[in-house]
Amino acid sequence: MAKKSSSILLCLVIMNLLIAPLSWSGPSPIPAGETEAKAALEKSPRHHEWVRIQIPGTDMKLSSFVAFPERKDKAPVVIVIHEIYGLTDWIRAVADQLAADGFIAIAPDLLSGKGPGGGGTEAFASRDDVVKAVRDLSPPQVEAMLDAVKNYGIALPAATQKYATVGFCWGGAQSFNYATVQPNLGAAVVYYGTSPPTEALATIRAPVLGLYGEDDARVTTTIGPAAEKMKELGKVYVNHIYQGAGHGFLRAQEDRGGANLEASRQAWLATTEMLRKNLE
Repeated sequence: MAKKSSSILLCLVIMNLLIAPLSWSGPSPIPAGETEAKAALEKSPRHHEWVRIQIPGTDMKLSSFVAFPERKDKAPVVIVIHEIYGLTDWIRAVADQLAADGFIAIAPDLLSGKGPGGGGTEAFASRDDVVKAVRDLSPPQVEAMLDAVKNYGIALPAATQKYATVGFCWGGAQSFNYATVQPNLGAAVVYYGTSPPTEALATIRAPVLGLYGEDDARVTTTIGPAAEKMKELGKVYVNHIYQGAGHGFLRAQEDRGGANLEASRQAWLATTEMLRKNLE
């Protein structure tokens, strides 16, 4: 009988060892890189919608991609501000990962109605044309569009009243800038975007998280003045500069001999921690 009990115990131990790794909870996944983005979207189990968001006082509507989390309670809203390349599959994959992390993510096409035939990003003939069109957007235009997205998002039945922005490259700069004009913003995350002029920082209320590649001097030279002024004003500005990483590291994860991938892992963890701390 004792021998039989020992055999049963040994089997249970082995089963536990086999099952344990499957139940281990490590860091959440990061968004897919640019080359895997479309496939990641196609495999996603989350609910996605395309909506058109009216900009008050105009006849313009923003084509926007919405990704919903799978959760029982209401979720905060995160506005995903695209790069200078417009609304791409990669930006949509970032929104999908934010939904996987528990947020309602909305990625507006800020070129809606500005492309040939009244289209958006997808209507332009080349990436160069997209870049030029994005550069032509004025700060007041961008602010009005982000306000419309924010109002749409927090009015969703599944949403709370808390919201944040996460932006990349050109969109990173817009995320930081939006914090200077939107007093109710819960948090601003800046991926390798330039900082606003120091004189604009006094109005910021939201905590700001800046995430940068070491080999990106055009952007990183703007960190010091902003950090010094934010500290002087008593504002929260946490920034991380990742060794060996370049500009656009979250999108180009396969570049720079692993440095971009490592930067992506660390930056995404910092992003989700920041959002949960300030929105949940």
